[in-house]
Amino acid sequence: MPWFKKEKSPLVTTREEDKTVHTEGLFTKCDNCRAFIYKKDLETNERVCPKCSFHFKLGARDRLRFLFDEGVYDTFASDLFSPDPLKFVDLKPYSDRLSSARRNTGIQDAMINAQGKLSGRPTIICAMEFAFIGGSMGSVVGEMVTLAAERAALHRIPLITVSATGGARMHEGILSLMQMAKVSAALARLDDARVPFISILTDPTTGGVTASYAMLGDLNIAEPGALIGFAGPRVIEQTIRQKLPKGFQRSEFLLHHGMLDAIVDRREMRSYLTNWLHFFMS
Repeated sequence: MPWFKKEKSPLVTTREEDKTVHTEGLFTKCDNCRAFIYKKDLETNERVCPKCSFHFKLGARDRLRFLFDEGVYDTFASDLFSPDPLKFVDLKPYSDRLSSARRNTGIQDAMINAQGKLSGRPTIICAMEFAFIGGSMGSVVGEMVTLAAERAALHRIPLITVSATGGARMHEGILSLMQMAKVSAALARLDDARVPFISILTDPTTGGVTASYAMLGDLNIAEPGALIGFAGPRVIEQTIRQKLPKGFQRSEFLLHHGMLDAIVDRREMRSYLTNWLHFFMS
């Protein structure tokens, strides 16, 4: 009998961690129903939760890709940039904020002007990028909307704006506020030319954009559950010293009180716009 007995152990050919399926980064959680969603399913569903229809935020490029035929479009007025006219400094210089935003988003300011075809019809779409300093409207954004309105009037092409913004950009002071009047005047000329303008309001649309071109459309439509207003709910409550009703400043509340023409699911937006453009341009 041997003094020592060696127990046979099975050969381990792979590490246990290698057997684990790595799912990190493949799923995301819905902010509304808390369900886990496969990211590829979310993208094919235009970033709308397939379980509860919650609308995730959407970047400007994705917005244009979903709206234009086959996602094909040409940009214009994309070389405009703010020269930091006030040399504004808060926690850091405004020029540094601009440089960081341009580096992170790959665009010069908080809007992309694009022209392409929507269901075969030439269309101009101005899409705001919330990731660029909260989609705020400075002198560049105001100029881009103005140029888009002038091009639409000249060539008789319908204009659509997609708003996703925190309002006017404080870093440019009164120059930002002046854009409200400037853009409104350009849209008035577009109306005189009898060219349709459709405004799409997404979450969030607030401040000076709401107070100007976002609510001046021949048709003002919003996505479900979008926050839309001028001042924030907390500021309003502190001012009037009253509790605001449930759902205040959400698109459903505004539709009920006559401030919107319709609420349209993102997945139905293309067909909805197609029908109305046909009606306007006939």
